[in-house]
Amino acid sequence: MEKNKKKSDFLHIGNKLLKWYDKNARDLPFRNTKDPYKIWICEIVFQQTRIAQGLNHYNNFIKRFPDVQTLASAEEDEVLLYWKGLGYYSRAINIHKASQQIINDYNGIFPSEYEEILKLKGVGKYTAAAVSSICFNGKMPAVDGNFYRVLSRIFADDFDVSNSRAFNYFSQLAHLIMPENVGDFNQAMMDLGSEICKPRNPLCGECPLNIDCLAFSLNKISEFPVKTKKVKATDLELKYYFVHRNGEFLIRQRKDDFIWKKLFEFPLEISDELIPFIKSVKNVHHKLTHKNLSIEIFNVEVYSEEAWKAFIDENDYIITNVENSHEKSFPKPLENYIQKYDVSYKFL
Repeated sequence: MEKNKKKSDFLHIGNKLLKWYDKNARDLPFRNTKDPYKIWICEIVFQQTRIAQGLNHYNNFIKRFPDVQTLASAEEDEVLLYWKGLGYYSRAINIHKASQQIINDYNGIFPSEYEEILKLKGVGKYTAAAVSSICFNGKMPAVDGNFYRVLSRIFADDFDVSNSRAFNYFSQLAHLIMPENVGDFNQAMMDLGSEICKPRNPLCGECPLNIDCLAFSLNKISEFPVKTKKVKATDLELKYYFVHRNGEFLIRQRKDDFIWKKLFEFPLEISDELIPFIKSVKNVHHKLTHKNLSIEIFNVEVYSEEAWKAFIDENDYIITNVENSHEKSFPKPLENYIQKYDVSYKFL
């Protein structure tokens, strides 16, 4: 990109994008509101979840927690339950804590300034900019992966998006094309990046900005954005014991550190007295963002009431069953395991 170019040289790009957005904006329920609470929730939900996959989850969450007061007063376990299926459960924990921040620090009124929104638990620069611009006419571009991709292609800019300075760098590029209506501009960039300027097989022929796109004119779309730093996934081995008797099984809640914060799990170890009751073991492989999990789940069917009671008395476990377990949130591999355990207390 030529550094001496002025905003006036590029502003037509943003205006052209807004015209496209006026006619092609996706019809989404959170597009019909300026309620910062709902916009905040939708931004957090769709950070790691595609809209098609997360829309029902968003609607159900808002139905149960329609405002910040309802969310703040809810039990954390219930918030986690309504987050079930979205993954990355730390997001649910953070929005629950942030809702209580709003009650305690802002008298229950969602903060309107970018810097204040940024103080909320779990809120980063992107989310703060999105809420600020959409709800309060803030003038911050909501820079995310869509922005990196669209802007790097428009300007054929090879700045590494994995660089720690990428957010600030692409924010400056965004300001060059950003019109006065920043809220719609941010949403237009999201739609363009999701629907047209895709990571793979972008629909350049349908793009309203193809005439202005330098990468398109140079036939180098596939070369942008540039990303050299990749986080290598680490391997992690876990061992669980599904301890059950007469349709009941044992669980406990994880702490709020490491993976799967505050979710429920099976015992991680058993006493020597329970080892003879091991019937089988299932090996499960599961991928998280930066971890490859190898999980062993031992099926421990305890026939001895004495051994069952002794193990419970020595440990801080919750006794549950299949029906009641639906009221708890489990890591996906454990939830899948429970679903195979039918009402006759056998594995399907």
